[in-house]
Amino acid sequence: MSLNEKTNFLIRNLINGLIWLVIILGLFFIFKNVNDKQYLEFLAPIYEHPTLILLIYSFSELIFGIIPPEIFMIWALTRGGITVYIYYISLFAILSYLAGFIGFLFGMYLKKTNFYKMIKTRYLSKYEYYLKKYGLYLIIVAALTPLPFSGISILIGSVNYPLKKYLFYALFRFVRFAVYSFLIWEARWI
Repeated sequence: MSLNEKTNFLIRNLINGLIWLVIILGLFFIFKNVNDKQYLEFLAPIYEHPTLILLIYSFSELIFGIIPPEIFMIWALTRGGITVYIYYISLFAILSYLAGFIGFLFGMYLKKTNFYKMIKTRYLSKYEYYLKKYGLYLIIVAALTPLPFSGISILIGSVNYPLKKYLFYALFRFVRFAVYSFLIWEARWI
């Protein structure tokens, strides 16, 4: 596998991630402008409880990122100024990194269980192809793009990849959160 093929894989997934971000932001701003000031009132029972938001986010990140982190970044915009926003984005990034680490451990220690085999068959089999084709470069791509970070981490753990290397490459997850949160912060006035 050439470096060029790996770079193309990364760029393709980064573009998909940015397209997804633009779609989410576009829907948010359309919804916000159509509903004027009351655009979040119907979500207030959830939006006004940060602990509930953090629990939902943590659960989502553990279960293959079923809710895109960008939605939570947009929520963080509603909480206050830049300091509060950075606090929540940092917390989201740490929770996502930890969810990936838990996934890694799950794959590492439970790979021979029927539960893991069921998850692998139902949710992870399509990513095995990428793991075989791109190798452990997949950690960086999953950390930076919309690929399911926890799911990829489970696969990486199941092949006995060295923990220290995984933890190092998974740090790219923080880069994604920094870039996406910056873009969301800058786009908030649109």
